[in-house]
Amino acid sequence: MKVVVKIGGAALDDKKLLHDCSAAVAGLAQQGHHVAVVHGGGAELTRTLKQLGLTSTFVDGLRVTDEQTRDVALMVLAGRVNKRLVGSLDAAGQPAVGMCGGDGASFRARKRNSNGVDLGFVGEICFVDPRWIEAIWGIGGVPVISSLAMGLGGEFYNINADQMASACAAACQADALIFLTDVAGVRGADGNVIRWLTVPDISNLERNAVISGGMLPKLEACKQALQKGVKRIRILSATQAGVLPEFYVMKVDGGTEVTAA
Repeated sequence: MKVVVKIGGAALDDKKLLHDCSAAVAGLAQQGHHVAVVHGGGAELTRTLKQLGLTSTFVDGLRVTDEQTRDVALMVLAGRVNKRLVGSLDAAGQPAVGMCGGDGASFRARKRNSNGVDLGFVGEICFVDPRWIEAIWGIGGVPVISSLAMGLGGEFYNINADQMASACAAACQADALIFLTDVAGVRGADGNVIRWLTVPDISNLERNAVISGGMLPKLEACKQALQKGVKRIRILSATQAGVLPEFYVMKVDGGTEVTAA
């Protein structure tokens, strides 16, 4: 089985949550599954930018990224955050190889706009070469991929980590894409977690402004992955990461399962 796990939010900052997520990923890999981890790191990036006297602006959940912000993102996401995850997996007994989407030109990006707004060095994935990921799998490792990709002119672009995970899952023909997040799942207008969510449901939630902010690109990423053949998608609280090794052999009660119809 091929599984892409996207780790973001507090799981990257909280030592216990990071340990639990890493142990779960290691458990999956040690069962013989091919697991790729895609991570964000927006909170740490925001803190670092603030320390440098730089502010962040967001449009539809995406960070406006000028050249200076992009360079800091390279330092933080491909550096500190990536290597922290690699180290945590190693501590869980699982060899891991850290990379960003620009390494080996494995993820190619083009500039992205949002409703006519210039987002700077924010990209969208236009091509994925999964051979580097498959090579790491071939020697028993877990690729740990930060959400940066290479433009056609050799420049790096900041990529929304949810969309990076979606593109990774589609290119690898993953059986499952799992988002480990700060939230219990997608909440409806009544505030309760929606257990099952279809692509048409997502459009209705967007139209009625039930979902907003960072959930918008996450659900867009879910739609894209389903359209490209990913079989199963689950949005799950990182506090429930321990269920991952049993994901396909037991009923998982938490989170939101996203389906095509």
